[in-house]
Amino acid sequence: MAFDDVIEKIGMTIDAAGVVVIVVGAAIAFVASAARFFRHNSDVYGRFRQRLGQSVLLGLELLVAGDIVRTVAASPSLTSVAILAVIVLIRTFLSFSLEVEITGRWPWQKRETTAL
Repeated sequence: MAFDDVIEKIGMTIDAAGVVVIVVGAAIAFVASAARFFRHNSDVYGRFRQRLGQSVLLGLELLVAGDIVRTVAASPSLTSVAILAVIVLIRTFLSFSLEVEITGRWPWQKRETTAL
C-alpha cells in the first residue's frame, strides 16, 4: 500500500468520525430533548439547540482535520492548498456562527462571571 493510499484512508477515517459525531450527537440531543419535553421541563428547544450545536461543532473540527491530513500530507500542490483554504474558511465561519448561536458570544470573548 502506497503512502498516499494510507493518508487517504486516514483522512477518510477522520471524516467518518466527524460524521459519526454529528449523527450520534444529533440523536442524543433529540432523545434528551424528547425526555425533557415529556417531563414538561422548561427550555427544551434551547437545550436541544445547544447540544446539537456542540455536536456539529465537534464534527466540523474533525472534518477540517480530515481535509488537512489529506491535502497537506498526500499531495500538497498550490491548487489543493487553495481549495483547502477555502474549505477551512467556510467551516471556520460555520463554527464561529454556531459558537455565537450556542453561547451568545464570540469564541475569543471572555465568559461573563457573576460576583458572589
